[in-house]
Amino acid sequence: MKKTILLSGMAALTFGCHTSKNVAESQPAPSSVHDVNFYAKSITAAELKTNLYTYASDDFEGRETGQPGQKKAVEYLKQHYVNQDIPAAKTDGNYFQEVPLEIIKTPEVNLTVNSVKFDLLTDFISVLPSKSGAINTDDIVYAGYGIASDSYSDYNNLDVNGKVVLIKAGEPVKADGTYEISGTKDASKWSNYRQEIALKRDLAKEKGAKAILFYAPKVYDMAANRYGKSRGRMSLQDKEESTYYFIINTKLAEAILPEIETENTPKHISTKFNLEYTKISEDFNSENVAAFIKGTEKPDEIIIVSAHLDHEGIKNGEIYNGADDDGSGTVAVMEIADAFKAAQKDGNGPKRSLLFLHVTGEEKGLLGSSYYADINPIKPLSNTIADLNIDMIGRTDPTRKSSNRNYLYLIGSDKLSTELHDISEAVNKSCCNIEFDYTFNDDNDPNRFYYRSDHYNFAKNNIPVIFYFNGTHADYHKPTDTPDKIQYDLLENRTRLVFYTAWELANRAEPIKVDKAL
Repeated sequence: MKKTILLSGMAALTFGCHTSKNVAESQPAPSSVHDVNFYAKSITAAELKTNLYTYASDDFEGRETGQPGQKKAVEYLKQHYVNQDIPAAKTDGNYFQEVPLEIIKTPEVNLTVNSVKFDLLTDFISVLPSKSGAINTDDIVYAGYGIASDSYSDYNNLDVNGKVVLIKAGEPVKADGTYEISGTKDASKWSNYRQEIALKRDLAKEKGAKAILFYAPKVYDMAANRYGKSRGRMSLQDKEESTYYFIINTKLAEAILPEIETENTPKHISTKFNLEYTKISEDFNSENVAAFIKGTEKPDEIIIVSAHLDHEGIKNGEIYNGADDDGSGTVAVMEIADAFKAAQKDGNGPKRSLLFLHVTGEEKGLLGSSYYADINPIKPLSNTIADLNIDMIGRTDPTRKSSNRNYLYLIGSDKLSTELHDISEAVNKSCCNIEFDYTFNDDNDPNRFYYRSDHYNFAKNNIPVIFYFNGTHADYHKPTDTPDKIQYDLLENRTRLVFYTAWELANRAEPIKVDKAL
């Protein structure tokens, strides 16, 4: 049966998403909360462009977390909200939420197997920013490929709680060459190099592993480059890991299990394992920026509109301006906030509250959003209805097969709430006619975009999300991501879409339901 979504105050409207702000200003002020069009038209390509040419300018030095350019960026955002008379989200009036971070440096690690010493970087790589500690045991649990799926599991009848766990890369293959999990010649996500490092780690952690030894010779050099040396890796001070996670080479793997290449059966291994781990780090602070418009009828129910404020900084003397990533999302949030404020001034404020959240440290591992969602939410997560996260909406993906440039990749809208997905679709058809592309919403997406932007820290807390994304391009994470390459007509229409969606979520009679809780 086809489901019909009735939009609050929208059903009878035909939206004009490309009307300029001057036209909107020439119209009489609206008289009811249902005149959403009037406020949407205040979001213009011209204002987005003006703000972005400032925000993604060389003056902001690439906005690297903790650096002077990032401090300039948060001051710029704060001043914008002050000028627009949009209050801070914190009750003390401070727009900044201090985020305690640390720079992770190369730890000191002493690791022996049967009294034979193995060396950090040469034989193993420390992946997590784990706390200082020690392990002494004579029992290592071999968990094969370290997989648990509907059709196959290495963890059946295997207790790894508090244990050192050895796993290996890849997945089981049948004698006929088909994969055990997929039943076809196609491998699953469990052996995709972009996914399995995190998938197998998270599964072993969930099952209580004290230390994880991941034998992955094909990705060892890549992992050594990414995790092996102190290169400014950052972490939250308050999220120190209690699990140790090492990617290990063949020498260390075979010292524990000589036949590891051919042995797939999980089992206990009687081996003396000794670990002494000393974490070395340097503390500093960064800031999230949070502004707030209080709801008129249900002020304790919160809609978050988010984007990350940081980028890559300066490398080899070149400034990484990050106009699309995520200057485009940042200025979109600013314009959406301004539109809601205009409605509030006219007596048409939203029924629910809107929190406009600019998070720090996204490029360093979703750190600012993790701090907000996992450690210190400004508003209770139990009252948070949804997060609309905007990360790169100013360009187009040159690899996309469709010739329609008026598109957006949507990720996550159906993961937790069927209702949110249906509302999103209905709003778009009523207002903006953007082609929604769900390519990266696939659970088996090898790019793992669902896990790679700030919405994920809300989704994992059972808060429905939508991630708005235009895809990557040749200038992604390069100094050539500059504001002159933004397609401002697309940025305008996409920003208006998020505004319309936030408006509907804020003003509908009942909050959306979570029908797919994790």
